[in-house]
Amino acid sequence: MVEQNDTFIKAYDDFSDAIFRHCYFRVGNRELARDLMQETFTRTWTHISAEKPLQNIRAFLYRVATNLIIDESRKKKTSSLDGLREQGFDPGEDTREKLTASVDAKIVLRVLETLSPEYRAVVTMRYVDDFSPKEIAEVLGESENAVSVRLHRAIQKLREQSNEPTHTTLL
Repeated sequence: MVEQNDTFIKAYDDFSDAIFRHCYFRVGNRELARDLMQETFTRTWTHISAEKPLQNIRAFLYRVATNLIIDESRKKKTSSLDGLREQGFDPGEDTREKLTASVDAKIVLRVLETLSPEYRAVVTMRYVDDFSPKEIAEVLGESENAVSVRLHRAIQKLREQSNEPTHTTLL
């Protein structure tokens, strides 16, 4: 049990920020991303405490997070002023730096939202989470070739939509 605790704590320390960021770029809502990240680790703890073997905890975490994101996308979405405030919007606050960062993040999210969920997932994992195509394939349970093709097609779609050359380093 001590080894399981150590494994879980190390995984949380190593990957919690990355899992949160992955969820945030996929759902675009800070509170929901935090909830999804917490649920990811709750389910991972359940798996570890049941003494089920894990060969690659990072891949397992991303697979759980991705499945939770898919489940969440099937639910009805709502927007409200309270929801905007939860995301960090404060009409009385006047900080240009925070606004600029927020606008930049919204532009990236808007661009990602134009992609299908399958394309959005690989682009996020590759350029936000810095996964290799091989690691993405492991998370998604697909071949590395299929992931590379999907990534290439996603970049092509982004180029077509913007009518400008898109440099993959900018994503």
